[in-house]
Amino acid sequence: MHADRITDSLCHHAEGPYWSDEWGGLRWVDMLAGDIMHLGPRDEVRRIEAPSPVVACVRPASSGGAVLALEKGFAFEDADGSFVPLPPLWDGPIRMNEGAIAPDGSFLCGSMAYGATPGAASMWRLRPDSTTTEILTDLTISNGLAFSADGTRAFYVDTPTGRVDQFDWDDEQGLVERRPFADLTSQDGHPDGLTLDSEGNVWVAMHSGHQVLGLDPEGQVAERIAVGPRQVTACTFGGEDRSTLFITTSRENLADGEDPEAGSLFAVQPGVRGPADERVFGG
Repeated sequence: MHADRITDSLCHHAEGPYWSDEWGGLRWVDMLAGDIMHLGPRDEVRRIEAPSPVVACVRPASSGGAVLALEKGFAFEDADGSFVPLPPLWDGPIRMNEGAIAPDGSFLCGSMAYGATPGAASMWRLRPDSTTTEILTDLTISNGLAFSADGTRAFYVDTPTGRVDQFDWDDEQGLVERRPFADLTSQDGHPDGLTLDSEGNVWVAMHSGHQVLGLDPEGQVAERIAVGPRQVTACTFGGEDRSTLFITTSRENLADGEDPEAGSLFAVQPGVRGPADERVFGG
């Protein structure tokens, strides 16, 4: 399969796509520009400035707005589009990177050091009552995170490991019992963002690999989707019937004119659908 380019090269570092019917389409982020991107029903693209130089992840909230991970913490977007940042969680050269809504309605987001310092990153949990907890430490580039449909397991990438790992989910403790799910060190590229389909397959964006891999429930590579730009960052299912896999790409660290389609949004229909029910912050 080959993904089709559906936008121009709009972003420096596109990441974190997510479809929500509440938004009326797809949102993703131009992470290091601090902007949220919105693809509307007629394929028009709107850029929304967030209250931070970095916006790492955005997900829908039960309030009708959204929850965001900014450079050093979290924020809420009200239903009217106004933003309410929460106090920063740390000081220093570390930023948020990627996250997901957990089965209990809390928001999890992992971080990374700007220099990708080994072990400097963490995973943070924002509960619906706005309290925050650091739930994982000794991470490096905390990346893709997605939960099984029954809410019992999570699939996770810390990119330098070259693996997709699996956790169990506990409403009190959070992510527990980490173990390897798929070793991708022999594949082209490095695991980045990921998503699940309704059949339990895991789709992994392979940064620097020109591809998205489809892993079966045993962690074996079952499908490959070719993507033009090499820096493939993340993917998610969307569209009215959730049959389209949207894929983000990045221009980070590329020279002018190099890999000209990088920074564009891509899409493909891989023959499976994403989960019918989306999780929202606050439940």
